[in-house]
Amino acid sequence: MDDSLYFSEEHLAVRDMVRALARDEVAPIAAQFDESQEFPWATVKRMADLGLLGIPWSEELGGSGFDTIAYVCAIHEMAKVCASHAITISAHTTLGTSPIVHFGTAAQKEKYVPLLASGAVLGGFGLTEPGAGSDAGATQTTAVRKNGHYVLNGTKRFITHGGVGEIFVVTAVTDPSKGTKGISSFILTKDTCDLDAALRAGMGHRDGLEPMKGFRSGKKEDKLGWRASDTRELIFEDVEVPVENRLGEEGKGFINFMKTLDAGRVGVAALSLGLAEGALGEALKYSAERKQFGQPIAHFQGISFQLADMATEIEAGKHLMYHAARLSQQGKPYGKEAAIAKLFCSELAMRATTKAVQIHGGYGYTKDYPVERMMRDAKICEIGEGTSEIQRIVIARHLLKSLNA
Repeated sequence: MDDSLYFSEEHLAVRDMVRALARDEVAPIAAQFDESQEFPWATVKRMADLGLLGIPWSEELGGSGFDTIAYVCAIHEMAKVCASHAITISAHTTLGTSPIVHFGTAAQKEKYVPLLASGAVLGGFGLTEPGAGSDAGATQTTAVRKNGHYVLNGTKRFITHGGVGEIFVVTAVTDPSKGTKGISSFILTKDTCDLDAALRAGMGHRDGLEPMKGFRSGKKEDKLGWRASDTRELIFEDVEVPVENRLGEEGKGFINFMKTLDAGRVGVAALSLGLAEGALGEALKYSAERKQFGQPIAHFQGISFQLADMATEIEAGKHLMYHAARLSQQGKPYGKEAAIAKLFCSELAMRATTKAVQIHGGYGYTKDYPVERMMRDAKICEIGEGTSEIQRIVIARHLLKSLNA
């Protein structure tokens, strides 16, 4: 891809910075944290120090003052070596912080965004529930207003940073009679579940951020991939949330979170693309070194054609993802383009990592090479932020809607 199509000199500087961090500090420990399932506080602190947890937010809000292209570029680069670190950037920024930036009051932004954008604490996004996955409108968590506050009860599931995070935006039903128009969103706070590690890292907790009684994290998921990323339940038991912590108008929670998911899909597309590109790099290197029948296996058509196919699809994915990101940056409609990029790149990640394992042969099935981890990390990209089936529904709806335009 011609860098000048999407990148300025500033973008390239961000890319090179993230590339160096990923190569020198994250790649050497990625397998270790995948195995242990521990949250990598030390390298996440390094990302925070470099401004990677607040890339698209203004300096006035504690961010880095860059833009959407720089943001997805950082995710893309990090995912080439570790998807768990990449999803930490993506989930924290798009899911945990952007709803407050886009829908919050001036007071909410002033109170919460600098803590998130600087990486002082981690954030998350509570939408999915045990009975409300693809059907997000089936939310069962309730918020009953009484005496100047809302009382929340319910459970969220598969929440990135559910344990380690301290600031969350979540949905709850405020008027059951109105369907999705009766769903509102709120800002909630709790203590990190990993307080000692957070204090050692020098990030992840702020004493002045008062936890809400009855709000806690639950079961930690034992996952196939993204194993160094913290994923847990969120549990609300008679949590009293001040009215001033409602995010946006009452009844606007569902539609606002759907807008957030459009941006999240571009982030997952960037992560998926990074996985695919990282897998291609590993497969190319291995096939040039591995000899069978007296020559490097890369010289055999059965291998070289697979490499060519991977490279071709990766180039296509770059244009789809960066095009969607540019539309978002310009304030233009991009829901269809985000769904297309997410669908294509997530399924590409699965194809590319599977081919990379095949090219490595028996070695690819061991933990001696990173392609095994990459293949496991790729699968969730076809599920999170809307499954591939949901993306096809979204794309089809846009196409049908255009007939009536």
